Amino acid sequence: MPGSDLANLLARIDFGLITAMHIVYPPLTIGLSVLLLFGEWRWVRTDSEHWYRMTRFFEKLFLINFGAGVATGVTMELAFGILYGPFSAAAGPVFGRLLGFETITAFMYEAGFVGLMVFGWHKIGRRMHLFATFNVALASSISGFWILAANSWMQDPEGVAEVGGNFFATDWFKVIFNDDSLTAVPHMLIAALEQSLVVGVAVAAFFVYKSRHTEMFTKALRALIPALVIVAAFQIFMGDSLGQTVAHAQPAALAAMEGHYHTHNPDGSVNTGWHIVMWPNAKGDGTAWSITIPHVLSLLETHSWNGAVPGLDSIPPQDRPPVLIPFYAFRVMVAAGGAIFLLSLWGAWLLFRGRLSVEAASRNRWFLMAAMVSPVLPYIAIWTGWWTREVARQPWVVYGLMRTSEGRSPLSAGAEIAWFVGFAAFGLLVMVSTLYFILKVVRHGPDMTTPIPREGEERHEQLGSLPAVQQHAVPGE
Repeated sequence: MPGSDLANLLARIDFGLITAMHIVYPPLTIGLSVLLLFGEWRWVRTDSEHWYRMTRFFEKLFLINFGAGVATGVTMELAFGILYGPFSAAAGPVFGRLLGFETITAFMYEAGFVGLMVFGWHKIGRRMHLFATFNVALASSISGFWILAANSWMQDPEGVAEVGGNFFATDWFKVIFNDDSLTAVPHMLIAALEQSLVVGVAVAAFFVYKSRHTEMFTKALRALIPALVIVAAFQIFMGDSLGQTVAHAQPAALAAMEGHYHTHNPDGSVNTGWHIVMWPNAKGDGTAWSITIPHVLSLLETHSWNGAVPGLDSIPPQDRPPVLIPFYAFRVMVAAGGAIFLLSLWGAWLLFRGRLSVEAASRNRWFLMAAMVSPVLPYIAIWTGWWTREVARQPWVVYGLMRTSEGRSPLSAGAEIAWFVGFAAFGLLVMVSTLYFILKVVRHGPDMTTPIPREGEERHEQLGSLPAVQQHAVPGE
């Protein structure tokens, strides 16, 4: 392999590692912020100690995950300039501004309210604190929106003009709300909520399984499982919608995801089958073997029995993406999402049968054990979904406008390897530390001793800090 080709591959592997080590944190941050908002809202409405204790408990998990996301996010921002300097320079007027919008409208906004949410207990009123938590959840979702909008522009670069090798926005509405973002953004935000629901169910199942705080966490299971059923089902629908978008905007990516090499005409003589598994032939222009279900790919992508789906043979050879990674990553993602949905249906069935009552919940040992290990599923789905999306876009860094080889920095293979080792060491350190502290919090369990804020107590604290002459004003003055 020529040195430049090796450097291009290493640059892609480097950035793939960095994004893989970062992307596991923001979705959970977004989703947990929504769960915190729900839990605190229930506490404010019902004055139930259980909802207060659960909210404070999950708040600790949120903060650990939030910190890890910030650390790895800064590293990823750094990597843009180091590994893909020409891309950063050329796309800066568009891509850089989208990230700047995220910093101004979301990250700084979120950071301010996170402090109020964490340190405002007993200092501000319940409704004001709920308002702070609402803003954390809103800012987290806005942050996710801008990041996904920036990536969607790379996938579907509408609303720009190229001047002197740089990209400039001609229509910011099209830049932000292109066809890809209209499906990719909700798909990812729903994935974030789904991930947090699975983590919440797993944590609750752990405490029920261990017969610790059973009443409190049974209540959590009974609230989270119905939400997970709805969210997991809706995610399947959004995944299909995103697939339709990819089929229209990036036929080469879809062909790689499906291992679809040859375009078939809808004349009924040959159908467009869907490969369950396959392996490319030696020439890379077809399959050496496959297990295929007839007509299914046509049904999925054209919603017709013999619809034509463009194959890789309709794409110029130099513009064809790799096949194996998108093909198998896509199937692993679908399998993980399907397993989450089945787990949610299992839980819903137990709930419907009355087997998730406080007295009976701990007897469902198999379900509780499955729920406890289930958090691996959304992480696998997010990783493989991201790999599918990014690898299937190759050889483009900005689809159809800038090749990855044109956007990477002129680093040697040795420098790329050095950065890989450094990024890998840092990312693993953050990941191991995050897992350690999350497990430590879970083992310790919720704080059951800290006094619960009472309505109006912050007012009394403020009055208590005033001079006596101000507390007891003379009548008539």
